Amino acid sequence: MVQRIRYIIFLKDVFLLSVTCFGGPQAHIAHFQNILVKKRKYISEHDLIELNSLCQVVPGPTSTQTLSAIGYKLGGPSLAYLTLLIWLLPSVVIMTAAGILMNVFVTKNTSLGFTRFIQPMAVGLVAYAAYAISIKTITTTRAFVLMIFAGVATYFIKSPVVFPIVLLIAGVITALNYKAHPREEKKRFEISWSNFLLWAGVLIFAALLGWATKGIPELTLPIRLFENFYRNGSLIFGGGQVLTPMLYTEFVQFAPKQYLTSQEFLSGYALVQGLPGPVFSFSAYIGALAMREYGVLGEIIGSIMSVAGIFLPGTFLIFFMIRIWESLKKFRPIRASLEGINAANAGLVAAAAVLLFQPLVAHQSVEVVILNAVFALAAFALTAFTRVPSWAIILVGLLCGIII
Repeated sequence: MVQRIRYIIFLKDVFLLSVTCFGGPQAHIAHFQNILVKKRKYISEHDLIELNSLCQVVPGPTSTQTLSAIGYKLGGPSLAYLTLLIWLLPSVVIMTAAGILMNVFVTKNTSLGFTRFIQPMAVGLVAYAAYAISIKTITTTRAFVLMIFAGVATYFIKSPVVFPIVLLIAGVITALNYKAHPREEKKRFEISWSNFLLWAGVLIFAALLGWATKGIPELTLPIRLFENFYRNGSLIFGGGQVLTPMLYTEFVQFAPKQYLTSQEFLSGYALVQGLPGPVFSFSAYIGALAMREYGVLGEIIGSIMSVAGIFLPGTFLIFFMIRIWESLKKFRPIRASLEGINAANAGLVAAAAVLLFQPLVAHQSVEVVILNAVFALAAFALTAFTRVPSWAIILVGLLCGIII
């Protein structure tokens, strides 16, 4: 009974975090430390840092995985999945509603002029993400070259396939430099493959189900959304910022899909930056708009399938990795590969900033181009050099769009 009450209190704390954690993964960890470590003492500060470090080397949303892993340590898989659900629910509901509302505006030919300023501001936030990642990860000439390689490759190759290939190449290149890392004593360890097999099994099943339902659009599209997001969620290292270029390429630029316009994408990305909780909830917005032709129910289904797809792979993998991490991190090639993966991530996000800005200047007057550049630079500068929160920046942009 005492244990059950403790779990209920923990889930209440998770909900409080879900509606108060602004600022992305780095800021989220500070909130976790204040509430879960200092106030409640669910885990030690050392355990929190260790879990967060582990989540940074596993694909998926870092802060979401960290919080789910804490739930796993406290109460096993059941508490972990409840933690995940409560953490993402508020932002997912808001982003689903935003996707539905955006479609209403488009259907009724309502002017989206009020979003005109938050679009370049979203580009500024993406540019800041690239800057922040590069400052932390680009410490060698090799990493700088890999960043440039990743950025150029993803800029010119408009296909989702390029992302895993670039990450793999970059990781292998720096893994070859494993001798630069000190040796650590290795211990024999046993691997429990259940969660890994669950991750791989769901991926294969979703792909086969999509093939089997081909020709039935109302079934194919939700399954395809789940498979697409599940695949992306299995490849993303570095959090929501790295998610942006992958989603933009796959759902805006990639010809067979193009579920969103660039304007819709940027408006949604700007909105999610101003919300508490995980940035990965942006997937709910994309899923809703991808299913817009099937009405509100279809949009809700699209949101649910996309959210499940983006969050589940990281959850399965962190449950797998948490059991073997102590032994796995002893291997030097594993540690060495992270340099290349992180450098490539910086290049992906930098290329995304350029790609996202291009539609804002194409076929525009000089005055509009200058205005967009000013708002993008202002968002970048405010985020990089002041403590103004991202939600306040986006709110100002929206107010400017409404007034002007």
